[in-house]
Amino acid sequence: VQLQASGGGLVQAGGSLRLSCVASGRTFSTYAMGWFRQAPGKEREFVASINWNGGSLYYADSVKGRFTISRDNTKNTVYLQMNSLKPEDTAVYFCAADKVGIPDRLRRLGADYWGEGTLVTVSS
Repeated sequence: VQLQASGGGLVQAGGSLRLSCVASGRTFSTYAMGWFRQAPGKEREFVASINWNGGSLYYADSVKGRFTISRDNTKNTVYLQMNSLKPEDTAVYFCAADKVGIPDRLRRLGADYWGEGTLVTVSS
């Protein structure tokens, strides 16, 4: 599985961005998908994850109520809508996939597949 993320950029605090991640392969709809991020000088951290049909969602406490993860299996794409952005959201955001299909496993153990990151910069 190859994952290609896009949508990062520079935005002012309070603004919004939507990240997209397109996956290759025919098994996308069976995977749990998610997003992680890594800020400068910090470890990679979990942001959000979603099961195959969007019925099970997980979010980091720091983004609850501001970020929304969703997916479109017809397009092999997972999205991260980010609203009310804060300077502390500045990071490289990585798309991730769990082949077992359990979003909580993705949250706890990390991904089986990683995409290249996309940089999000939030100015104050």
